[in-house]
Amino acid sequence: MAGDGSNGNPGETAVPLAPAPISHPGRLLGQNRQFLDFFWDIAKPEQEIRLRATEELLSYLRENQKDDELLKYTLKRLIDGLGATREAARPGFSLALAQVLQVFEEIPLLKALDQIKEKYNLGSIKKKLFRNALFGHFFGVLALFQSGRLPKDSKALLGCVQLLQSLSEHRAHLKDLPRKTLADIVSEIPEAVFEDVLFSILEDDLTSAFSTPEQLYLLLVGIQKFPRVLRPQKLKALLGTAAIVTAENIPRLVEVLKMAAKSEKKDRTLPTVGLDLMKVAVKEGTFELFWKEAVESGLLKDNVGPCSYMCYRLLGSALPLLSLSQLKMVLRGEVMRHYGIHVVSTQLHGRFKFAPEMEAYVGSFLEGCSDPEKQLAVVIGFSTLTNQGYPAVPTFWKVLRHLLPAALLKYTGWLKAMFLSPDFDSCVEFATKRQQLNEKKSDVEMTDRCVARLRKWIIARLAGIVENPQIKKEEEFVTDVTRFCFFHAFFKTKKQIPEIIETKTTPSVPLKEPSRAATANSFFSLLQHLNTMPALGDSAGAEEMRRKHLHGLTTNGDTWLYLIVQYAKVLFLHREQVAVVVPFGDEEQLAWNRMLLTVEALRRKEKKSYHLKSSAFQHLLLLVGIHLFKSPAECVNLLSDLQNCTQRAFGEKPKRKKAAAAGGEEEPDWVEVIVEVLLSLLAQSSGLIRRVCKSVFGLVCRHMTKGALQLILDVLDPRHNQDEESAIVVTEETEKRKSLPKDESEEDDSGESSSGEDSSDESEEGSKGGEEEEEAAETGSEDEDVEDAEKFRATLQSVLQAGNALGGDDSDEDVDDEAMMSLDENLSALFAEQKKRIQAKKDEKEKMRREKILRREFKIKVLDLVEVFLAKQAESPLVFGVIDPLLSVIEQSMSSESNQQEQEYLRKTADIFTNHLCRSKQYCKNVAPIREELHAQLESMVKRAWRQSDSSVALYCFSGSLYLFRVLKGNASVEAAPEIAQPKKKLKSSKETGASAGQAPALGSLDLRRVSAVYKEALNLFLTKRKSPLTGSMFLDLFERHPIMCNQLIDTVVKSITEGARQHQQAQACVLLQKALQTRDFKLSLSENEWEALIRESISQVTETLKTVSEIKIKVDQEKIIKCLELLNYLIKTVIQQKLNVDLTELGDVLQALSQHGGFGKSARLDDIYWNAMKLLGFTRPPKEKASAQPEKPTGAEPPKRKKKGFLPATKKRTNRKKAPPNQAQENGTERSGKEASAIGASATPVGKKKKKRKRKNRGGGGQGQAPKEGPPAKKRPPGGNKEAHTQQGNLKRQQRRRKQKKAAEA
Repeated sequence: MAGDGSNGNPGETAVPLAPAPISHPGRLLGQNRQFLDFFWDIAKPEQEIRLRATEELLSYLRENQKDDELLKYTLKRLIDGLGATREAARPGFSLALAQVLQVFEEIPLLKALDQIKEKYNLGSIKKKLFRNALFGHFFGVLALFQSGRLPKDSKALLGCVQLLQSLSEHRAHLKDLPRKTLADIVSEIPEAVFEDVLFSILEDDLTSAFSTPEQLYLLLVGIQKFPRVLRPQKLKALLGTAAIVTAENIPRLVEVLKMAAKSEKKDRTLPTVGLDLMKVAVKEGTFELFWKEAVESGLLKDNVGPCSYMCYRLLGSALPLLSLSQLKMVLRGEVMRHYGIHVVSTQLHGRFKFAPEMEAYVGSFLEGCSDPEKQLAVVIGFSTLTNQGYPAVPTFWKVLRHLLPAALLKYTGWLKAMFLSPDFDSCVEFATKRQQLNEKKSDVEMTDRCVARLRKWIIARLAGIVENPQIKKEEEFVTDVTRFCFFHAFFKTKKQIPEIIETKTTPSVPLKEPSRAATANSFFSLLQHLNTMPALGDSAGAEEMRRKHLHGLTTNGDTWLYLIVQYAKVLFLHREQVAVVVPFGDEEQLAWNRMLLTVEALRRKEKKSYHLKSSAFQHLLLLVGIHLFKSPAECVNLLSDLQNCTQRAFGEKPKRKKAAAAGGEEEPDWVEVIVEVLLSLLAQSSGLIRRVCKSVFGLVCRHMTKGALQLILDVLDPRHNQDEESAIVVTEETEKRKSLPKDESEEDDSGESSSGEDSSDESEEGSKGGEEEEEAAETGSEDEDVEDAEKFRATLQSVLQAGNALGGDDSDEDVDDEAMMSLDENLSALFAEQKKRIQAKKDEKEKMRREKILRREFKIKVLDLVEVFLAKQAESPLVFGVIDPLLSVIEQSMSSESNQQEQEYLRKTADIFTNHLCRSKQYCKNVAPIREELHAQLESMVKRAWRQSDSSVALYCFSGSLYLFRVLKGNASVEAAPEIAQPKKKLKSSKETGASAGQAPALGSLDLRRVSAVYKEALNLFLTKRKSPLTGSMFLDLFERHPIMCNQLIDTVVKSITEGARQHQQAQACVLLQKALQTRDFKLSLSENEWEALIRESISQVTETLKTVSEIKIKVDQEKIIKCLELLNYLIKTVIQQKLNVDLTELGDVLQALSQHGGFGKSARLDDIYWNAMKLLGFTRPPKEKASAQPEKPTGAEPPKRKKKGFLPATKKRTNRKKAPPNQAQENGTERSGKEASAIGASATPVGKKKKKRKRKNRGGGGQGQAPKEGPPAKKRPPGGNKEAHTQQGNLKRQQRRRKQKKAAEA
């Protein structure tokens, strides 16, 4: 062990002896090995082990307290470990020594210090152990200090301080550890001890305090700890000045701070000397001088990373120490400006960002500060740090959660005032070097830009305060902020009015369109949060709402949407004082008024009898009414449809499908109208609208009709005409409302048709047609580009020829100036036209790309409605109409491009289909009226599965068929379960009588013969077709979920064990058969004779397929044998346990012959399964014998001599190849067989080739001189196996030689 200086041997054992002196520790330690283990554990790197060993050592010493020799040995052993070579061992021994000295006070500290100096004498230590000796001294002093007894022993304290002073000279090894330890010792000792004992020794260090950071830190610790000793008079005698921070000392302080900053570069922490110096400056009243001269004019001007980061850390650490005036001075200084430049400049990836650390400083200050004014000064100071008007801190700032309520209200008021009247004189504006170089705007443009950026940030900050759930807010505060955002987004003040607070202050700089657009966006984002926000306040009503998880409501039960609408209603009543920014027309105003009347009517009805449908319509009307301010032209039509829909939904119910008087078309049901409205709203890119539409649809989906559901499914169906869809999806530009580009629709159609996943033959034809159309479109676009290039080239040539004709000659010298000017004008016009044409094509492609993105986003939103419908109405018959469109979406998405948006669309569709449809616990119970349609759909699903080209898509189709199977069968299996679960005693009688409940299961509406036919056809295709999208797991799932299908498909499975297309299909047939035989319901459905016949036939089929195995070359052969053997294990166990009359004699012979095939022993799993079956047949597995690693040595051979160190072995020595030793020739001759010797020829073959052939022969296991390796005893090695291996290796060698010769010839 490193650092173990004892002479005792850990391995020797000694008899009990009398107590011995410390010079012979082995005699002492031989009595107890446990004591020695303590020191080994103390040296281990794991801290828990070290601490536990230290505690156990102290306990052991307390128990043997009378044994002085034991304590002496412990002290010596711990001191020896202080200078251990392993770095992890030194702290362990230091801590243990400190604990021992603390517990056993009879040990003098001075004696321990003398032993440390004697052990690690720097004058006599070896050079390679010099560093260890330094650490031995340091950790020894550290142990004495940690014992807590050092301040009481003046001599020991004096010795430790002197030792640390001498160690501080060895900075290359110990760095600043001695100085830091010395400062820690000074901070722990009493004032009297410092004055009487240490001051005279430390006087030189204190005098040179401005030389190094460690010495300055020592002085600062002394000033803060002993202000009476280091009073101004004493400081003047030491330093020449009565204070630390003076104008004379600033240059020296700056140099010391730079040294400290660079020393802490890797640790990324604030040096302690900097923090203490700042505290002393605050105490002395010279903080302004320190900050402006030492920090801003000194440290910050160095423009080096460590110095800049030290300034930032000083800024963050100074916040709790300063007064209000000092805080304002610091937050408007150059350090803040530089910090803002750092934040903006380090936004690129991979650069060090100080912003998180500064946020931690500010958060810590705000959390611990109880003065609202100081909190307000800090948050305003960071909010006014702006870059071209935009503050450097984020809009959603987590530290604001620590603001006191008074500070939060004042800060919100300041934000509103800055929004209305931006005051850039109070801001700390900064700009990066690149911005300063590239700035070319005028002052007016720059001011307008700064105002817009500042207002955008302020409105987002206000919304962020409301949206932050960690900030405690009252309902009045949220209402005030919401009204402020809404008013300045859509209204403007004409005249002040006391009833409307927002009109008291008018903007000093009028709000322009970008500011109002940003305010509107923040308002709708805030509205989305309010729609899901729990009730605010501490009232009983709010607590009850939170307990019931009612979100989006105020304490009086109204929604936040209704509150905003009422506020807008008040604003409309004061038209003389308030005006809408975009005035409403007659239609918009009429729609708004009708909306208010309808909402009030619904509220009156709701008070009489609450209904979810009423709440849904109110929510939707209010949402569309609010959006009337943002996009009035679109919302007018939606409000009109909603008005009619509401009247029909709550008025007298009209006749079903009443014919319209004008066009003779059937009038749609009200739920169809509301679905159309929801689809139109989903076309807008708003998270609020998406959430509201989802909640509203959940309230009305119980009234869904087939036509309403079809409106949703038409959006998802890729085969549906995209012209109608584009009118809903693309709402950003009116041009996009008419139709989609031709090639876009062809691309979508081809994506559906090319998958080939339709149940009819027309889909396959459509696939080819779609691909041909897509290729034709691409070819047409390429041809069009080529044609345009040819036209441009011809036009250019004609212009050039016309220019030459004007000159009358081909030479440029004869062309006059007018002709040249005309030619230049014609060429510039031609190239300008070509540039416009190219840009128009790019714009068209970009337009198509955006349309595609919007369309896909719209479909993802529509999937929300499908998900809600399946979750709320899982027992509705309309669910069956969702299966085919979802599968079409999966098919089309699988065959289309794989960008992130497409993957999200596919993932969500697959999740809805699998988890919300196929795995739903609820399903339609009454399916008798639609029995035929469901059977046809099930058949279509299965056929659709086997026609796929991708097995993953086929799995979804097959899962859909299993869902329909379960629906048709109903819950018959659940009803029959109590009858099937019989006691074991009745099981045998039930088999004999054939009257088990499992033999005549209830099938509900299922046509078993019809369903079995389609699944049987699918199983035949899977087992007889070489390439099939179906998989064995699909039919395993079928057998597991519907055991009744085992009876119908078992014959096909048994025959396929031998008649399968390939080994894989035969193996899967074995798996399916084993699954069916292990199914309890299937067992109970067979009589004893049928069961015995099935077992006999199964064993016969497996035996026949094993006979066809000749050799095991590839993995599928091995897989087939493993599956057959697993099935045989179950069959043989069944025969033995149930005592069936089945002959197993032929099977044993086949299995014995199977083990003799080549490649049988390569798999350990195959070997184990094989012997499991053989044991059931009565065979015993012989024990494996290890093959001998080396041939047996002759009896007279001498043991090999031990190699000498530093000499090459015999095999590495260079020998003369021409002269081989005689014994080598003799050995070669004896090892070769006669045939090989005659074929090779010893005299004609070089020695190198002999060695290669010998190695090859030994590797293959041939030859007489070496015993062959033994494999499993039950299998025989096929004859000629080694010869084939040698032949293959020889062929490889010859091929390599031929390649080398060919390369050499070519070179």
